[in-house]
Amino acid sequence: MAEFVLAIDQGTTGSTVALMDSAGKLRASVNHEFPQLYPQPGWVEHRPADIWDSVVKGIRALMRKRLCKAADIVAIGITNQRETALLWDKSNGEALNNAVVWQCRRTTGFCEQLKSQGHEKAVRRKTGLLLDPYFSASKFRWLLANTAGVGRLHKAGRVAAGTIDSYLIWRLTAGERHVTDVSNASRTSLMNLKTLRWDRQLLDLFKVPRDILPAIVPSSTVLGHTRNVPGLPDGIPIAGVAGDQQAALFGQACFSPADAKCTFGTGSFIVMNTGAELLLSRSGLLTTVAWQLGDNAKPVYALEGGAFVCGAAVQWLRDGLQLIKRAADVEALAGSVADHGGVEFVPALTGLGAPHWAPEARGTLSGLTRGSERGHIARATLDAMALQNADILRAMEADIGKRMKPLRVDGGAAANNLLMQIQADVLGRKLIRPQVIETTVAGACYLAGLGVGLWKTPAEIKRIWQAERDFTVQMSTVARRKRLASWEAALQRTLL
Repeated sequence: MAEFVLAIDQGTTGSTVALMDSAGKLRASVNHEFPQLYPQPGWVEHRPADIWDSVVKGIRALMRKRLCKAADIVAIGITNQRETALLWDKSNGEALNNAVVWQCRRTTGFCEQLKSQGHEKAVRRKTGLLLDPYFSASKFRWLLANTAGVGRLHKAGRVAAGTIDSYLIWRLTAGERHVTDVSNASRTSLMNLKTLRWDRQLLDLFKVPRDILPAIVPSSTVLGHTRNVPGLPDGIPIAGVAGDQQAALFGQACFSPADAKCTFGTGSFIVMNTGAELLLSRSGLLTTVAWQLGDNAKPVYALEGGAFVCGAAVQWLRDGLQLIKRAADVEALAGSVADHGGVEFVPALTGLGAPHWAPEARGTLSGLTRGSERGHIARATLDAMALQNADILRAMEADIGKRMKPLRVDGGAAANNLLMQIQADVLGRKLIRPQVIETTVAGACYLAGLGVGLWKTPAEIKRIWQAERDFTVQMSTVARRKRLASWEAALQRTLL
């Protein structure tokens, strides 16, 4: 009998449902976008019903392709936008409010208040995270304080809180399982990195009741079975779960310490495997749990640095400025000029992430002259996407005290050859692009397959992984220094 793994990749702008066979080949994928809501400047929301509908549509569309029988699906893997937080009613699964998206900055004031009270050091020691509105804890607090009737429902035992993985598992199991995996829990600011449990002091600090949170489980294990899911039979094991960036690290077969990847999505994220070492950054990066393979396995940790706006900057060129009709058009437009022509775009459209952590920063477009063209703005945008990652890489190397290995790249924008060459040049590192650039999907499939024994060990998965193309450095050291200096000056103007 043929064996397949179905993956649900629930992202910021849409949901992808994909099918992988036992040889590690992605046979098909279907994506459905859903609306982004911006009720106030700096606020970002999703309707949970839109998220679930996009997943259901994807499952139905994928199964209509008839690439396999439903009985051939041996496991489901989930990967998801991570810090996005929501509340729902346990009695019927209905959301109590819109989900507060990871990009949302509405809790900036509260996080600043906690900083001024001296709490950041303790939070960082326990969680590896900074006090920033990016993470889930302050979002849960806001939802609990601003959702009508939540107190009454909580007293009745009807309130559930979680990140998107928890919500999907709840829906996929018809409310039988309220769980989250260690990688997603590590992004909430509520889990202790050493114990892998919800921390009482952190729960009290953020005023989040323990009883509304999911149980924390490994990333690769059978944690529930499908029930009443449109398009799927009951009883399929859900056996792999990881936040999108950790899933991409796993999907890139970065199983050894110092292995690293960069995912180019809505934001861009560099994550490096640090193995069993829980390394707290001194350079503005985050420490996170990468994954845990089974109930008795030790966790694998990672260092991470993320830029909030990467592919979203290209969407802004398309939708906001209308410089291009399709996101893919940016490569040709940026390639129509020799370089950025002195134009600098700092895409702080939702603040700046690592290593700067400036939630109040806003985007700047500078260096314009009478000779500036559409192409220069497009080129400055691609440059910015790469230069943000260069800042993160330098911080990461400062933490580990050595040069990083060649960087593996993935995500939708990794298909942009010009961007990849720019990235190699400003990093001064070789990039390796895999044959399967949907590595979040691959990681979810690998984790689920391991969870049911389709693959026995990570080493078996490593033999499946294959490179598609390398990008070697073509920029001179002098030119790189000049380019980085121009970027640094633009950053300083943004941070004023």
